[in-house]
Amino acid sequence: MIFSIFGFISADQRIILKKKIFFINDIIISLLSALAIFIVTYEVGVSDEFLEGWLYYGFGMILVLMTIAYSIKLVSKEERYSWIKVVLDSFIFFLLSLGTILYFDLLASSTYLNQFGEVQEKIFISVLVFLLFIVEVSKLSLSVNQLNIHPALVFILSFIVVILIGTALLSLPNATTNGISFIDALFTSTSAVCVTGLIVLDTATDFTFLGQLFILILFQVGGLGMMTFTSFFGFFFKGSFSLQNQLFLKDYINEENIGAINSTLLKIILFTLITESMAALLIFSFVDEGLFDHVGDQFFFSIFHSVSGFCNAGFSILSDGLYEMGFQDQYTVHLIIALVIILGGIGFPVVLGYYNYLKHVMVGTKKLITGEEEYRHASRVVNVNIRLIVYTTTILLVLGFVTFWVFEAEHTLKGLSGYGKFVTAFFGSVTPRTAGFNTVDMSALALPTILIYLILMWIGASPGSTGGGLKTSTIAVAVLNAISIARGKDRVEIFKRQIGNETLRKAFAVILLSFLVIGLGVFLVLLFDPQMTLVSVAFEIFSAFSTVGLSLGITGDLSIGSKIVVTIIMFLGRVGTLTVLVAFIRKAKTLRYKYPEEGVFIT
Repeated sequence: MIFSIFGFISADQRIILKKKIFFINDIIISLLSALAIFIVTYEVGVSDEFLEGWLYYGFGMILVLMTIAYSIKLVSKEERYSWIKVVLDSFIFFLLSLGTILYFDLLASSTYLNQFGEVQEKIFISVLVFLLFIVEVSKLSLSVNQLNIHPALVFILSFIVVILIGTALLSLPNATTNGISFIDALFTSTSAVCVTGLIVLDTATDFTFLGQLFILILFQVGGLGMMTFTSFFGFFFKGSFSLQNQLFLKDYINEENIGAINSTLLKIILFTLITESMAALLIFSFVDEGLFDHVGDQFFFSIFHSVSGFCNAGFSILSDGLYEMGFQDQYTVHLIIALVIILGGIGFPVVLGYYNYLKHVMVGTKKLITGEEEYRHASRVVNVNIRLIVYTTTILLVLGFVTFWVFEAEHTLKGLSGYGKFVTAFFGSVTPRTAGFNTVDMSALALPTILIYLILMWIGASPGSTGGGLKTSTIAVAVLNAISIARGKDRVEIFKRQIGNETLRKAFAVILLSFLVIGLGVFLVLLFDPQMTLVSVAFEIFSAFSTVGLSLGITGDLSIGSKIVVTIIMFLGRVGTLTVLVAFIRKAKTLRYKYPEEGVFIT
């Protein structure tokens, strides 16, 4: 250990000195990573050359200093460090060393070390700097609970920070083909982070590959949630979660068992990556390769739409979405994207609940077959919340499919093959549930279909998912309460369980707030743009609030005032109006009194 040279000081003093050096070293690494990502972003987004001029040597010194700082972490590591932590730090040190060598190889234009090729080396160095920055930010995010800020406010602020960063990135000259205004950059960033999909510029033509890549990263982070995303990296690279971290994160990932925070977070990230990867491979396999100029374009198309589908973002790198000429009859691709949308919108609690159930069944069956023990039933593995979400989702999908099939028979479904009609109707029942893709001409929809879409958009996806909207469980609880009142019951019961009064109160509060926000949004947009029709504006606001992204074609024609209104509504729809109230309204103290109860006439 390098601290053995301080043998003339006491053991306690060595420990204090060691902690100070660790602390200073971590600060230096964080500052250097922030400076490095700033330089790379500037060069990639502004300059056409890679680190030319004085930045060339300065960036090289940053890489050298970061390599030295990580070597200090390895040489002077604490004994309590787990082997995983040591391996990860060693891997980062190796990548930094390799990146530094490659960089100075570029600087010297050497033909001996330059085995990757100049372009590959630049990409490797840029990706390395980006990953190191993510690691450092993730570590810092685990300390946010020490700021004594309400978790709801932290959740809101995390989205605001990502939106502002996205606005800055999309404003870079190299991110767009013809430049972009601040309002349009803010609108696009908010739409991506809030996984909405409404666009004021054509993603396919107005944004470069770099801009499309920024949008992809934004809705990936926004779909998972910034705190979930950074906590995952922070856990692995910091080594563990403290009890404070676990208490702070349990509400973000809908996990009641504090001891299962680590495993739940890992399962969420793994499920996301596995689902998106499999979907991308399937899309790549089934999409017609003749529609692309290069295999790279086909690969990026597959990844972009896979991630956009799972995150219910609705962004597409096609000017007319999936209704683009040549893509509109790729029905198998449409079906794959629809299934990915359902998996992303049904909610992680549902996926984890059924995962635990299948795991219990498989383990129990194995023990029964091997004679280890009798099969034991595990109660409430799939609880009321999960069953209610699954039943409600199924009902909405069937309702949407049937109504689309009936009302669009003489409109958008006319002339399609049997398979085409089935997939289009199924996709039409899936996409308004916060997805935002379109496989038909939205302006050609029948009026009854538009009204059904308004209802489906308003309800949205499920809690704990990548989607927005009122949520399936909310509308289910409200309907059950209405049925219970009609039957003269004094409580709400489902699946031999009673729904708590607090859940009922929250459900109706969310419904009321949604109507207030949507109503105010429609009023303001019509005030700023009185030439637009009520149906088109209402459809736009419902779509924005429920983070759907479907439009009847008016988004690009909105005035600056209307764009600001829609931007705010997209944000409120993603973070939740009730969450905003909880974050900013002071919580009442426990009431130690009770007034006499008195009825109020309702009907």
